[in-house]
Amino acid sequence: MMSGPARRLRPFAILTFALACASFAVARPTAPPDARTTEANIARVTTSLLAQSQLSHHPLDAQLAGKLLDRYLDALDGTRSLFLKSDLEEFAAMRGTLAQSIRADGDTHPAHVIFARYLDRLKQKVAFETALLRAGGFTFTGHDTFAFDREHAERPADLAAAHALWKQELRAEVLQEKLAEKPVPDVTQTLIHRHEQQLKTVSGLGNDDVLEIYLDALAHVYDPHSDYLGKESMESLSIAMNLSLFGIGATLANEDGACTIHELVPGGPAAQSGALKTGDRIVAVAQATGAPVDVTAMPLTRIVQLIRGPKGSPVTLTILPPVGAPGGARTVRLIRAEVQLADQQAKARILDLPQAGGRPLRLGVVDLPSFYSGRDDAGGSGATADVGRLLDKLRAEQVRGVVLDLRKNGGGSLQEAIDMTGLFIKRGPVVQTRDASGSIEVGSDHDPSVRWAGPLIVLTSRLSASASEILAGALQDYGRAVIVGDTSTFGKGTVQTIVPLANVMDRAGLGHSFDPGALKVTISKFYRPSGASTELKGVASDLVIPSPTEAAPVGESKLADPLPWDTVPAAPFDRLGEVAAALPSLRTSSSRRLAIDPAFQDLRKQIDRLRVRLSTGTVSLNESERRREQSEDKRLDDAIAAQVRRQSADIPAYEITVKNAGRAGLPPRLAATPPAAPDAGATHPPRSDFDVDPSESHPADQLVLNEALRVLIDYVQLRAPVNGRT
Repeated sequence: MMSGPARRLRPFAILTFALACASFAVARPTAPPDARTTEANIARVTTSLLAQSQLSHHPLDAQLAGKLLDRYLDALDGTRSLFLKSDLEEFAAMRGTLAQSIRADGDTHPAHVIFARYLDRLKQKVAFETALLRAGGFTFTGHDTFAFDREHAERPADLAAAHALWKQELRAEVLQEKLAEKPVPDVTQTLIHRHEQQLKTVSGLGNDDVLEIYLDALAHVYDPHSDYLGKESMESLSIAMNLSLFGIGATLANEDGACTIHELVPGGPAAQSGALKTGDRIVAVAQATGAPVDVTAMPLTRIVQLIRGPKGSPVTLTILPPVGAPGGARTVRLIRAEVQLADQQAKARILDLPQAGGRPLRLGVVDLPSFYSGRDDAGGSGATADVGRLLDKLRAEQVRGVVLDLRKNGGGSLQEAIDMTGLFIKRGPVVQTRDASGSIEVGSDHDPSVRWAGPLIVLTSRLSASASEILAGALQDYGRAVIVGDTSTFGKGTVQTIVPLANVMDRAGLGHSFDPGALKVTISKFYRPSGASTELKGVASDLVIPSPTEAAPVGESKLADPLPWDTVPAAPFDRLGEVAAALPSLRTSSSRRLAIDPAFQDLRKQIDRLRVRLSTGTVSLNESERRREQSEDKRLDDAIAAQVRRQSADIPAYEITVKNAGRAGLPPRLAATPPAAPDAGATHPPRSDFDVDPSESHPADQLVLNEALRVLIDYVQLRAPVNGRT
């Protein structure tokens, strides 16, 4: 949870900001310092700000410095398979002086020494794996396993032990590719190229990239959500918060080592030019009248930086056609513009659900990917304004109930969360925040207007975090909405603010030869109107629906050094009490449906299988056994998808966007969009048992939504007054 861009620092944050500046008060340099001095200044300022502004107000001492070293090693080598025990013994000598040297001198030398060793080990690993791949002869008939969960594993004792680990990891990769029915020669070439590209990317990281990894590890010593953000990371965060950027409107990807156009954003300069298409490869970038810069060996993040730029400025791309397509190199000149990321905006659907012996029941579903901030131009608005327009449209089309889907909403602007809660209540406290001094500030909705007063379901998951938890927790405290979904939400109950380091350094007269980025620092915790923190515990659902994310290893409690759960006194508010009386009936009805629904029976089997895989932390390297697992995964996926298709067949649905919400009437009916029927001739891509991504789209996503809609139907009927209207 972050404060929005327009939200000011609290008084205590301003005080510590001033203290940080004062502690670095020196004569203003007549010229910018060199890169090494700039890096040292960034490190000193970051260390000081964390000690003075982070919620715990803890100076960087020997204990925290030791954790910094451990965090940095894990940030580079998360699988604990590259660094040897001898490396750790060598690095241990740094622990005694690490805290003092970074506080006083901004010494980042350890970061570069360790990174250099990491790069050496990675080169050894890639050479070892390449030799094994070229030799071939992999067999998968034994009963050995690969341990994909090495979070707490011992590091290899020596190079021979590392070779054994690397070999098992490589065998797991080879088997994963074989399960996708790739020919052995293709598997060999794919993996050789993949590992070479990884080495090429890491080798291309500059000193500023290494600094970012190191200082980010330093921030994480204090709590999981304080971060150091380099220039590129800060720009990406701004884009996510505002759903806009200044650039050409293209999504780029690294495909076979080439910067490739993956997607064109509708309405962006690239799409409007008609000169670019997906699959085109960018090999050089030129600014205004400058010379082209070859980007063929450059990390993707660097290429993105070259292409982004000020609104109205020109950029010239040198383009090669897709691999295998005719044609040679050509140049395309584009004028950068503000690109709106409309696909990340809130959107809604209207569904006419058939009812036995009666007219269809019209319901609305609002999908909110994030609590993005408002913008002060005509190009767009914040999440609250957008959801308000959608609710107005749903109300105008006489929906009887609404599902607000926050299952993949990881948060965003604190102010947007407060304002959006106000769309559903008349007025009152929404969130309480407590800072390091113990001072409590209440964030309230003061607008008496209500945009939706009817039956409301808030659909959540383990991925619903921060701002999502503020809204869900407040609406649950008020008794305004039924919270449905996973057992609980993520459990992030902290507030962060962004401190641009250039401002601090300029005021302290330190200067900088490159953009020093920013510090995202945890300054307070937030609490529900009832006084309970959402830290660690999250928001518990009133009604639980099985889902794949329920078993996923995500949540605040899974992160290192989370802050504790606690409470503050409740804020005075009027409980609406709309939900409590209906909950027993809603739970009973849903439990009965889930018990006999074959799709949910299959989903429970999937969840149990996932839990077993994750609990062991290993995956079999026996091909026959894995193919049996893959076949069962496919059977369950197909069965769930088929059931979802049956549930959703012939249900009229209409998509409402922010753009069309103001138009009269309904847009054309949507074509059926549930999971497609299985293709009997297609191979089933294998699950990656050691790389679980709970945010991936899954046939069960629609299944869970369908049950939430059935809960809403029950709720509408329970709340319906005598005249039949809610």
